[in-house]
Amino acid sequence: MANQDFVRQIDLHGFGRGPALSMRWHVDFVLLFFLLLLCGAGLFLLYSATGRDLDVVTRQAMYLGVSFTGMLIIAQIPPRFFMQWAKWFYLAGVLLLVAVLFMGVSSKGAQRWIQLPGFRFQPSEVIKLIMPITMAAFFAKRRLPPSFKDIVIALVLIAVPVVLIAKQPDLGTSILIGASGAFVIFLAGLRKRIIASAVCLAVPSIYVLWHFFMYDYQKQRVLTFLNPESDPWGSGWNIIQSTIAIGSGGLYGKGWLQGTQSHLDFLPESHTDFIIAVLAEEFGLMGCLVLFALYALIIGRGLFITFNAQTLFGRLLAGSITLTFFVYIFVNIGMVSGILPVVGVPLPMVSRGGTSLLTLLAGFGFLMSIHTHKSFMAGER
Repeated sequence: MANQDFVRQIDLHGFGRGPALSMRWHVDFVLLFFLLLLCGAGLFLLYSATGRDLDVVTRQAMYLGVSFTGMLIIAQIPPRFFMQWAKWFYLAGVLLLVAVLFMGVSSKGAQRWIQLPGFRFQPSEVIKLIMPITMAAFFAKRRLPPSFKDIVIALVLIAVPVVLIAKQPDLGTSILIGASGAFVIFLAGLRKRIIASAVCLAVPSIYVLWHFFMYDYQKQRVLTFLNPESDPWGSGWNIIQSTIAIGSGGLYGKGWLQGTQSHLDFLPESHTDFIIAVLAEEFGLMGCLVLFALYALIIGRGLFITFNAQTLFGRLLAGSITLTFFVYIFVNIGMVSGILPVVGVPLPMVSRGGTSLLTLLAGFGFLMSIHTHKSFMAGER
């Protein structure tokens, strides 16, 4: 057979159909597949964690549907749109946080919501997205590595919403928002002397945070973390019960729906912050490793998108979103297993909750937009 006849019989268009379809629909199908697997596993686990409550699982599935729709909508918007409007997004977000202080709705001792007709709105969740966009746009317009002046300005921009959210009080969210902004500064490139200065300032910063910004119950969480057995029937109860649940699962677990700590109500918040303890008890170490593998695949795909982004803005934004997602996972697992204080951070895409789902999947919508709008980004920095 002649070489030309052989080539003619090969459907060359078929080999390029996948990437072309991804670019045309602005969907990263690899990332979408991993996210669907993770969310499916989350619903499966949530059914057990809620004591077979189908109503909760159904509502969570509805939240997932809305969140995935929002993710796909955001993926259609070119990244340059977010870069151009970043400062206005930031200003609107700060104004909403200030509004929470004066007209916010209180619940369980915290004032974090604004009441709108028909539903409540939590501005701090939106700031999780606005912060990395603002920082990425800020550094994308400047020479790198950043000057000391630019770093100071960036730290002020980060500090304003972080302090406002910490006053609500919401320490967990303020930490995540601060981390998302700090990651952009780190990715923008820091000189060694600036890193050394930051390390030297860490200790006095902890002192200031402890004495001037942390509430009594937050201090108690830190003290409980250091010695949970000091108050086993009070503040230490959550950590003690979660570690018992994790340890009792062993290698393969007790089996789905067979967990005693959660189903006998020993484990608090088993369907939200402490849901990974349910996983460890019912599926053991092997079940946890499967979940960690799913998270690793998603983070790996996020880093792949980061390294292949064609603009500085895209690289900084994608890198910050990916690394912040890792912080979500690390903080939740750390606090449930007793290696970090309890700060109220849910397990991404597994814990019950609609607002956090919407925020997280919107972030992955940005990743898809960065990855699939390459032709629109030519010539941009």
